[in-house]
Amino acid sequence: MVRSEGNVSRRGFLRGVGAAALAAPALVGCAPARNPREITFWNFLGPGGEPKARSDWVVRLAAEWNATHDVKVRLRYVPTKDYTSGPTLQTSFSAGAGPDVFMLSPGDFLRYYNGGVLADLTPHLDPAVRADFLPQVLQTRLVDDRVYGLPMEIEPLALYYGEEAFEQAGLSEGDLPRTWDDLIAVAERLTTPDRFGMMFETNPGYYQNFTWYQTMWMAGGEVFAPDQSRSAFDGPGVHAALRFWQDTVRAGVAPRRVRGSGANDTISNIADGYCAMQQLGIWGIAEIAEQAPDFRYGVAPMPAPPGGTYTTSLGSWALVANAKGANPEAAAEFVVWALGSADPACIERMRLWNTVAKTNLPPRYSVQRAAEEHGAFDHGPMKVFAEQVMAEARPEPRYPPEVYRAISDALQACHLDGADPVAAAGAAAEQIDTFLSTYDGAPIH
Repeated sequence: MVRSEGNVSRRGFLRGVGAAALAAPALVGCAPARNPREITFWNFLGPGGEPKARSDWVVRLAAEWNATHDVKVRLRYVPTKDYTSGPTLQTSFSAGAGPDVFMLSPGDFLRYYNGGVLADLTPHLDPAVRADFLPQVLQTRLVDDRVYGLPMEIEPLALYYGEEAFEQAGLSEGDLPRTWDDLIAVAERLTTPDRFGMMFETNPGYYQNFTWYQTMWMAGGEVFAPDQSRSAFDGPGVHAALRFWQDTVRAGVAPRRVRGSGANDTISNIADGYCAMQQLGIWGIAEIAEQAPDFRYGVAPMPAPPGGTYTTSLGSWALVANAKGANPEAAAEFVVWALGSADPACIERMRLWNTVAKTNLPPRYSVQRAAEEHGAFDHGPMKVFAEQVMAEARPEPRYPPEVYRAISDALQACHLDGADPVAAAGAAAEQIDTFLSTYDGAPIH
């Protein structure tokens, strides 16, 4: 589990500103011939992805490297849904044809680390730059104090709400929900024959688990006991969190199916009027600014249960290098050049990624300071995220695929199929304990 010292508080963040899963062996197959003078970089940003600003950033990243290095980067765009929930990445490694550089979330880190395909970036990383990364964000990429991925961003979750929908329902900012009961009550007032009042992710996958952890943590639930020797999933906090998501569907205020790429899709859902409130990450700010600039909205911290403790869940994509590629050294050097250099050009590159091309909170203190100097957190939704949403936060945990799957199955069964939360949590806990009895991989946290 993520221990308390791994939490990120608003004070800590602002202080930085101011000062069916594949088993591990199956990931490595027989490799076809590869060109050691070329690095393949798979991602779901570009070229050709949306929003355009994100695609342009990754295209520019590759062009800047290629202009000054003999080993060239070749981009391959994989649509987001295929990349995050499909088999594209996994099957490429099974065939021994995995990319040299790719993007990886904490939720899927152990699949690839335990599979032996992540290169150690530590020899290429200046210790001073390593110390520039927020330790809470870097910790899910560490094994035995060695660095196996560099985070691009910090992505907290919040509640987005449409101002026009609130006005039509006779609601104001003072009616923003602060508890789970409030959320359902407000969502009922916002629900119409053409619009749902609230939205949670309904598609199974790492993203759904990631968004649900916030609900579980606020209710006091945990996946593991403090010593990680056994599952704590069959507990009252987990039961309450499963039941709450189930209640939103039963009450008819949340959909059984989301639009577009999922509940991480701002434009297809809240901006298009499919829902009036949506649990969504900080990236939605840039998406709306670029693709729906006339949409009026606000953001607020997600409501907590009665007696619960507010927190948000922090996503964070990282760049990693393939230890089994044709040129692991060049791949590792590219990752560190892109995100882990003290060069002012790297700081500016990360500032542009985190506050212009895509709205995030920067994972490095130096980039936070640069963003602050440009006024990135001075007003609007970005200010709300930095000062209110980040009041308490926990990084997305890294769990092996077997643990992720047990949680996902329980969540799907309760959220959409009406299963009993106590029974579903108990079954998942048994699966997790069985898995733990034979697990032999990197620490789970």
